[in-house]
Amino acid sequence: MNESYKELLVKKDRGIKETLIRFLSLLPTVFLGFLTFVTGNMIFFIIVIALGVLDYFVFQWTDIEYEYLYLDKEISVDKIMAKTRRKRVTTLSVEKVEIMAPEKSHQLDSYRNRQTKVTDLSAGHDLPDQKLYWIFYEGNQRILMNLTEDFARTIKGIAPRKVFTE
Repeated sequence: MNESYKELLVKKDRGIKETLIRFLSLLPTVFLGFLTFVTGNMIFFIIVIALGVLDYFVFQWTDIEYEYLYLDKEISVDKIMAKTRRKRVTTLSVEKVEIMAPEKSHQLDSYRNRQTKVTDLSAGHDLPDQKLYWIFYEGNQRILMNLTEDFARTIKGIAPRKVFTE
């Protein structure tokens, strides 16, 4: 059976930065909501509504998942915000990949000192069934992704000299 289709969903962890942004955006909304309740001032009510709309967007921007899709020698990465909005981040051609290996692999030693653009499309750390993989793409881009062994093996079947799983 030719496994030329794989799909993987990775939830990006909400770190301290995202949690702090959420808290700091919600704090003035709650405070002005309380002031509106106490004083009955209509201007505070309008400001609370505007801040509530802003909070809605902040919560969407800080709840992110990545969907990796491998189909016919291409890896497509979509960014899903708050499980409602989807945006295509990038499409990678396997033929243009220089090397793909786990983060701690010795195969990446000669690539580590390159000055390249870094794109983080991962959860930020290893997950129980997924490892962090670096993908060096077209000589000027370095992409970090969380991949399962099965996903990596599928790509290795197409480009065995470029993909390492150890």
